[in-house]
Amino acid sequence: MSVSVGRRKAAARVQYALWLIFFAQIVIRFFVELPYNYWVSWLPALGAIGISLVTSRSAQRRIETGPPAPVEVAPPVTGRWSALNSPADKVPSHGTHQFAQTYAIDIVAEPAGGPARPAPVWFWPVAHRNRDYPAFEAPLYAVADATVVHAEDGQRDHLSRSSLAGVLYFWLIEGVCRTLGGSRRVIGNHIILDLGEATYAVYAHVQRGSLDIRTGDKVVAGQLLGRCGNSGNSTQPHVHFQLMDGPDLDTARGIPFSWHEVGVPATGTSFTVDEHTSAHQ
Repeated sequence: MSVSVGRRKAAARVQYALWLIFFAQIVIRFFVELPYNYWVSWLPALGAIGISLVTSRSAQRRIETGPPAPVEVAPPVTGRWSALNSPADKVPSHGTHQFAQTYAIDIVAEPAGGPARPAPVWFWPVAHRNRDYPAFEAPLYAVADATVVHAEDGQRDHLSRSSLAGVLYFWLIEGVCRTLGGSRRVIGNHIILDLGEATYAVYAHVQRGSLDIRTGDKVVAGQLLGRCGNSGNSTQPHVHFQLMDGPDLDTARGIPFSWHEVGVPATGTSFTVDEHTSAHQ
């Protein structure tokens, strides 16, 4: 186990270093001519992509030969929500195994009485305020009795990326910069809970300054942890939730989840969680 984790950590560090070298060359070329052929500058990127392919194939083989059993926990929210990027439809759900996202799910608030979240547009408005989305500031609850192993809420909540211009900026500029900043810049403000038995729960894109807990705290199922935000690699306020087998996002592997009385909602499926379900253990 330790050897496997060590190798994954080393691979993550090498991949990160290769991307840094690649993008550093692009910046340097604006000022000076590099002393080697242009195509040589692409070798770090090819190396990083190669590492990504190898680690992805390893994770895929693990799933095919011995998929982990789902862990049942309480839902992290209450009210009416709709699923996006669900592992009920495809694995890995977000198109990557990186940062233990294999079985991650995104959900957005869809309150029965409204207001509805803004629909994506081609041109105008370029972005929306976070408060225009019903998920923003929605309470997040502990999915089980647990220990807080990481909690941070200092990163800002940015505007939505809800237009063509916003999405292009998100993928071509912001996404690249956040990737170079490491996992914490990608998932934004976040909480990691130790549920015991080598199972950890992650809540990503948490609202800035909203946490009611700190690292080392003991929490019980249904306890308020913080609120939904729009920090990190996020196009709109939403809850990103996942389980993984270790506390380090760079080396952990994803674990399937199932929510009490909800299961794993498929993409586009709406579901409602009452307070009793959220607090169920």
